[in-house]
Amino acid sequence: MLEYLRNAADKPVAKILITILAFSFIGWGVAEWIFGGGYSDTTLVRVGGQSISVNQFNAEKSRELARMTREEMRAIYADQDASSAFQTKILTQLTTQQMAQNRAHDLGFVVSDNAIAREIREFPEFQINGAFSTLQFDSVLNASGYSEADFAAVLRNQVLRSMVLGPISVPMKTPQFAADALYNARYATRNIEYATVRFSDFTVGKPTEEDLKTFYAQNPHTVAEMRSVSYVLVPAEMDKPDSYGTGYDIAVKVEDDIIAGESMSTAAKNNNAKHVQVNAFDMAHRPADENLDDKMIARIFRMDEGAESELIETKHGFIIVRVDKVIPEHNAEFDDVKSTLADAWARDAARRMAYVNANEILVNLNDGKEMSKSVHADVTRTNGAPTNVLVAAFNNAVGTNTIVESDDAFYVLAVRSESSPTIDTKKMAEVRTELETMAMRQLSDDYNAFLMRKYPTKVNERVYKRFITQ
Repeated sequence: MLEYLRNAADKPVAKILITILAFSFIGWGVAEWIFGGGYSDTTLVRVGGQSISVNQFNAEKSRELARMTREEMRAIYADQDASSAFQTKILTQLTTQQMAQNRAHDLGFVVSDNAIAREIREFPEFQINGAFSTLQFDSVLNASGYSEADFAAVLRNQVLRSMVLGPISVPMKTPQFAADALYNARYATRNIEYATVRFSDFTVGKPTEEDLKTFYAQNPHTVAEMRSVSYVLVPAEMDKPDSYGTGYDIAVKVEDDIIAGESMSTAAKNNNAKHVQVNAFDMAHRPADENLDDKMIARIFRMDEGAESELIETKHGFIIVRVDKVIPEHNAEFDDVKSTLADAWARDAARRMAYVNANEILVNLNDGKEMSKSVHADVTRTNGAPTNVLVAAFNNAVGTNTIVESDDAFYVLAVRSESSPTIDTKKMAEVRTELETMAMRQLSDDYNAFLMRKYPTKVNERVYKRFITQ
């Protein structure tokens, strides 16, 4: 064909054929470009006007993996959620680094080659007997997967980032008035008086059927959403390639059988896999099944009734799970819970009586009368009275009278006075350090928010799905 076209290039028919072929190749190329077959853009994230490529991501990922133990790496490869979290961490690191580099560029910061060379010569890892060694330098870089140019670029960017972020890491001096205010708020003492009215001090009668119905109408018992499931397990030693591969092949056959219309039990039997049925359970009362861990339970409660999962890799092998039935959250019928209501009704009735009594004491206290059987105490924020009383004692102003509720009692509280603390040098130093840390954290958060606004980040979802989440 080609020989014919060369010999008859000037003939009209040949020209037509050549034109058709030319447009075929052009069309093929355009189609590749339009439909993604020849898509060559490897930009993973764009930060401001700069990009982070897939190659940068993979290089950083390899370096992070090299720092891990075998157990940590195995956990990442065996757990899809752990792998996703790891990849997100890498992407976040690269993005935040790029934002700082963008800011350094905008501010006109420059790091000379001489400065980089000085930094390299001062690395202890590149020295032998206290002197820089070219042989040691090359050896360390080769083991780390860096070229000389790559390492110099990484080091230059680190220096640039330190120029941008260094100032916000300098401790801020805390004003004395702020330290005094926090110290006084934390270590001041208050003099309080409180009377305790316990629910158990009041006796109530036996409830009637109507009492229980009225109580239940006001306090219905909610039955949490429940699900019954079944699953097929193909056991495999996930950290051993041969066992992993064999298990995966069997799991694919099980999945194919299910897709073809076989029941899960039949698909499991056909492939010597394990089929398990689990009776209805809710999130708070889970079955004692090692394969149904927190992540699997969370996945199950996101699925619809009748839905089957894709192949799920777990530490015990491959699983396909099906939600057989969903029982929605609902209120229990009165007759189903009637026998359990008497104690709750009695406690509620005693609580109501205790509140009436506590309110009478408060009214008398506000009228200037003294509380009987009360306790006087000098308290701090953490010691001297029941926790609920301490919280109320410092949340209310001096001179306040109020009622405080706890699980089994009401407290009638009077906040009498406040005393300033004596200064403890060690505690004051701790307060100042705490304030400096809080100020630095807030400054850092504010500056990071500024960088995120200044250099907006956009993930290339097409590239991310193609190269990362596969």
